[in-house]
Amino acid sequence: MNRLRQQLGLTLVEVLVTVVLFAVLLVPAISALQTGIVGAGVHADVAANHYRLTSALEELLAEPFTDLADAATAAGGPTALSSYSEAAGTPGRLLVYLAFYDGDNADSDDDSFTGGDDGLLWVRVQIEGAPSSLETIRARGY
Repeated sequence: MNRLRQQLGLTLVEVLVTVVLFAVLLVPAISALQTGIVGAGVHADVAANHYRLTSALEELLAEPFTDLADAATAAGGPTALSSYSEAAGTPGRLLVYLAFYDGDNADSDDDSFTGGDDGLLWVRVQIEGAPSSLETIRARGY
């Protein structure tokens, strides 16, 4: 019986080729997983910052308009920190900017912060060193 015998198992060459293929393909797969894990951490930080900013902005909007207007007057403009900002050196310090807002552009200078309208305040909250911020307009009586 000179028939070819049926193969009963894997040869050493087949096993070695399989191991090499797995080793070569495993590197990009692990790299992709690592990117996903890092991305999840970044997303958690961004989400935490967003909720912190939202909470701070809501607390500011709950303040009486006159208190915010007084703080805007004391700050002196949209680029100066207001008294509602956290103390320097605080980790993740919240920065609060308040300024009177020119909603109708009656002075025709296209600058939102000159000739501010009575009863309109611009409010901005951001975390020091973070790229995100929230801002809104607060009207007297709201």
